[in-house]
Amino acid sequence: MAFKTVIHRNIPSPFAAEAYACLEGAKLGSSLRLQSVSLLGDSRTVIKKCQATSADKLVIGAIIRDIQRKKDDFKELIFQYIHRSENSYAHRLAKIALEKEEDTYLRGEELEGHALASVGIWHREPD
Repeated sequence: MAFKTVIHRNIPSPFAAEAYACLEGAKLGSSLRLQSVSLLGDSRTVIKKCQATSADKLVIGAIIRDIQRKKDDFKELIFQYIHRSENSYAHRLAKIALEKEEDTYLRGEELEGHALASVGIWHREPD
């Protein structure tokens, strides 16, 4: 599992923010040369648009097209809707990244440690 935050400026809507999140997830999976990637999101509209094969005419259409072009990089690219309550960790990390105004990349044990620390559990004593 991996997590990445990227600071974008002037995002026109929450739908666009969710679409950019899916695009960044696809880019990350591609850069890690993963064969199978599952992207989870709490915007049913964006998930449905990512799953579709037809062109989208909404404001997020260009982002969706970029996501669909990434599909060829994988054997399997799954877009799955999850309820916002199940996505609270991702939202919490995104909020922290916005407050710090910096991109974040976490993978493997580093991600696990960060996740546990965010709920007050440490594998080792913090520095």
